[in-house]
Amino acid sequence: MKRRHFLSYLTLSALTVRSGLIWAASKRVTTQILPLWPDLPPGGGGPAGALVISTKGAQRNIVQPTLTLLTPPSPNGRAVLIAAGGGYSRIEMGKEAWPAAAWLTARGYTVYVLSYRLPHEGWKDGAIVSLQDAQRALRLVRQREKYLSVLGFSAGGHLLGMAVTRADFRSYRATDALDNLPATADRAALIYPIITLEAPYTHTSTHKMLVGNHAPASENAAWSVQEFVNPQSPPFFLVQAEDDPISDPHNTLIMADACKREHVPVEMHRYSSGGHGFGMGRPGTPTMAWPEHYEKWLKS
Repeated sequence: MKRRHFLSYLTLSALTVRSGLIWAASKRVTTQILPLWPDLPPGGGGPAGALVISTKGAQRNIVQPTLTLLTPPSPNGRAVLIAAGGGYSRIEMGKEAWPAAAWLTARGYTVYVLSYRLPHEGWKDGAIVSLQDAQRALRLVRQREKYLSVLGFSAGGHLLGMAVTRADFRSYRATDALDNLPATADRAALIYPIITLEAPYTHTSTHKMLVGNHAPASENAAWSVQEFVNPQSPPFFLVQAEDDPISDPHNTLIMADACKREHVPVEMHRYSSGGHGFGMGRPGTPTMAWPEHYEKWLKS
């Protein structure tokens, strides 16, 4: 590992504790940070300096994309890969990834939390770098685990939705033997996800960061998850509030329709209120119910 990445690895290891993983030690959950790539990520470029973590636990300035592995004291033999949202301009670890990881490890699931590259942080491969990291993460976890489900929130739902529906798409040249493994998941849960970038749903940060404000219709379609659902796609679990001001509530309806069209199993839960970014549920709203349904779906 080159010096820049070694220092980044150490910095990330130290900052992880301050960013929301104190609960792990108290619950006897072991943690390990796994770099995604053996050396420089594909394409090169990227930001310099230390990982930046906001007061609310959001990450940016991702120099070295990683997986944070959290192993519960009594693993149940199943793993979940988590990608938090943030409109591809940050990663909402504090609001989404760490609470979900705590909830899952408490139930025996081995968890991998993805810290993925952000397209506008100077990477030469541009918009596709997040998908490169998601596909690499799927392969890395597949090498280690027998059963893999993914859990994506908002833009993280878009990212993992694209990754699991485009298993045959090569977003980067193979770097080692790991890249010959399939980038697949057994199940996919998408929580208030961005699904489509097509008109009239072009107002999101996800759209701006991936294709820009004036992208042609063909480019919008190329980054829309529903366009790639196919009979080999995994079963989906969808959650959204009907008053979501960020991800138009039609997103989950569009995804559910695509699944039904391709005969892919789908379970959808829509709530009258809760807005966007409610993580594992916003107190005082019906969204508090979704984790219970999710737990049953994971076990089914």
